[in-house]
Amino acid sequence: MSARSILITGCSSGIGRDAAHSLRAQGWRVFAACRAEADCAALRADGFDSLRLDYEDPASIAAALDEVLAATGGTLDALFNNGAYAVPGAVEDLPTDALRAIFEANLFGWHDLTNRVIPVMRRQGHGRIVNCSSVLGLMSAPWRGAYNATKFALEGLTDTLRLEMADTPIRVVLIEPGPIDTAFRRNARSQFERWIDWQGSARRAQYESQLLKRLYDEGGADRFQLPPSAVTRQLTRALDSPSPRARYFVTVPTWGAEIARRLLPTALRDRIAGGA
Repeated sequence: MSARSILITGCSSGIGRDAAHSLRAQGWRVFAACRAEADCAALRADGFDSLRLDYEDPASIAAALDEVLAATGGTLDALFNNGAYAVPGAVEDLPTDALRAIFEANLFGWHDLTNRVIPVMRRQGHGRIVNCSSVLGLMSAPWRGAYNATKFALEGLTDTLRLEMADTPIRVVLIEPGPIDTAFRRNARSQFERWIDWQGSARRAQYESQLLKRLYDEGGADRFQLPPSAVTRQLTRALDSPSPRARYFVTVPTWGAEIARRLLPTALRDRIAGGA
C-alpha cells in the first residue's frame, strides 16, 4: 500500500516545516512547498520532495501542483494551506495596494490552489483540505487589520467550502493557532517597513508606545506561546480522523476567542481585544 501524500505550503520554517518533518516521520509522502527556491533546495538536501510555490504567483501554483501529480500518478490525499504573512499597522495607514497584496498571498492564492486540487480529489474519491487560520480569524485585534481581514475571509470561504463539500468524500477543516513560536513577527517587520508610513501618521505616538516595541522586541515569548509541534498535533488529528471536526484549536487564546465570540457582548469583546 503506497504512502498517503500531502502537499504542505509555507515549509521554509515554523508550522509548515514542523508539519513536513512530523508527517514524513509518520509515513506520509510529503511535498514541502516554499516561496523561495533556496529554501526548497535546503529541503531537497534533507530528502524532501520540495517545490517552489508562491501564492502571489499563479504560474508557480499551477507548476507546483503539476509536479506533485506527475510524481504521484495524478493523486493527492491531502492539502495543508499554511503560508501567510502580516502587514502590521493601523487601518487608516494601510495602503490599498498593501491590502491587495496580502489578500493575494493569504487568500486568493489559497483559493487558486484549493480549486485546482478539488478535481483531483473528486476523481480519486477522497481527500482532506486543511486550512491554517488564526485566533485573529475569530476575534479582531488592533494594529492587525490586514491580517485580521484575510483570516476572517478565510474562515468564511472555508466554512462555505465545507458545507458545499458535504455531499462529496472531500473533508474540509480549519486549524486555529494562537501565538506560535515562529519567524512570523520577524517576517512582518519587512512588510511594515515597506508599506506603513508610521512617522507621518496621526498615530505616531501610539506606534512608538505600542506597536514598535512589540514588533521589534527580541525578548521573551508571548504569554501562552506554544511550539509549532502543537499545530502539527492538531493537523495530524484533522488528517487521521474519519470524521474530522470543522475546527481544531491550538493555544489558550484561541480557545478563549472562540468562547468570547459565542458568549460575550461586542462591547466586552472590544475591551478585551483593545488590550491585546
